[in-house]
Amino acid sequence: MKKNYDVAAYIWPAYTGDEPRTRMFWPEGNGEWESVKSAISMYPDHKWPRKPLWGYVNEADPYVMEMQIEAAAAHGVNVFIYDWYWFDNRPFLEQCLDNGYLKARNNDKVKFYLMWANHTASTLWCKDLDDKDIPIWDGAVDRKTFEHIVHRTIDKYFNHPSYYKIDGRPVYMLFDTENLVRGLGGVKETLDALQYFRDETVKAGFPGLELHLTIRSPKYRARKLDENTTILDFINMAGFDGVTHYNFFDYAPMNRPYLDLLEDVKKEWKCVEETVKAPFYPHVSIGWDNTARFTDIDWEWRCLDNTPENVQKGFELAREYVDAHPDMKAPLIVVNSWNEWTEGSYLEPDDVYGYGYLQAVKNVFKKDE
Repeated sequence: MKKNYDVAAYIWPAYTGDEPRTRMFWPEGNGEWESVKSAISMYPDHKWPRKPLWGYVNEADPYVMEMQIEAAAAHGVNVFIYDWYWFDNRPFLEQCLDNGYLKARNNDKVKFYLMWANHTASTLWCKDLDDKDIPIWDGAVDRKTFEHIVHRTIDKYFNHPSYYKIDGRPVYMLFDTENLVRGLGGVKETLDALQYFRDETVKAGFPGLELHLTIRSPKYRARKLDENTTILDFINMAGFDGVTHYNFFDYAPMNRPYLDLLEDVKKEWKCVEETVKAPFYPHVSIGWDNTARFTDIDWEWRCLDNTPENVQKGFELAREYVDAHPDMKAPLIVVNSWNEWTEGSYLEPDDVYGYGYLQAVKNVFKKDE
C-alpha cells in the first residue's frame, strides 16, 4: 500500500530584488544571487563556483514559482516552510511568499507554513563586511508587536487554503528561543504570550494552533534563560506541539563525510526523544558550506561528500523514523532546504549534480509511483 509523506523544505526568501532593504547587502538588485554569482573556490576540492540550472531567477515572480512548485511536487516535496522576518517594526523579505508563491496559480500542489526566523540580522549578509558580524536589526519583539504579528499572521496566512495544517490546526514554527524570551520580558511572560497566540487562533475559527520550534543542539538547550530555567526547561514548560532542527550544522561537527554526520543525527534524535516532551519531526540537511558569503576565509567548516546518493541515505533515515512512529500526528519530514545556496544546503538543481537532490527525494518518498 502506498504511504504518503509530508516533505517540507525551508525556503530562504532572499533570491529577489523586490525587497528594497536588501540593496544594502546586495546592491545589484537580485538578492543574494549576487553572493552566489561571486562565489569562488577556496579549497583544492571545493565544488564552487556553481550555478543554478534554472538561472538566477526572481523567486518573487509567480511564473517562476509555478515552475518551481511543479518541480517540487513531481519529486515529492509537498510543503514549503517560508522563513519569515520582522525587522525594524515591519516585515522583511515577504515578497517571495506574497508575490511569488501566493500568486502562483498552482500553489494548491505544495502547501506552505511559516517559520518566524526571529534571529538578529547582521552584516553577515554583506560581503564587504563579512568578517564583522555587526548587528543591524534586533530579532526580539515586545508584547505589543508580538500581538500585532499574531493577528497579522492569522488574518493574512492561516486562512489561505494552501496553509499547511495538522488536524485542522495551522502549523507555525519559532526559531530563536532566546530572542523570543528576551523580547517578551521573561519566561513567564513568554508562556503567556504563546497561550495568547493559541487562544487567538481558536477565536479565529481553527481547532487550535500547531506550534513548533527549532531546537538546535543539546548544548544550546542547556543555556539559561534566567537563573532557574534552561531552554530545555522552557521547551517542556511551553507544551510545544512539535520540535525539529534547522541544519545538521547546529549539532554535528563538520569537516567530515556526510555519512559520518548521519551517525550524530541518530544520536541527536534519540537524545531529543529522551529529553524533550514535544513530538519530534525528523529533519534532513542537504549539507553545509557558507563560504559563498565570504570573500576570504582562514578556516574550514563544511560538510563533505554530500552527494545525492549519500543525502538519499539521510532521507531514508527520516522515512524509517516516521514509519517506526505510526502514532505521529503527521508524517512530516523537514528538509534544509529548498534554496539555501549560500549555506550549501539546497534541493534546487545546479550544474554539479543536476536534479540529483530532487531525484533523491523522489527515490525515497515517491518510490511506489
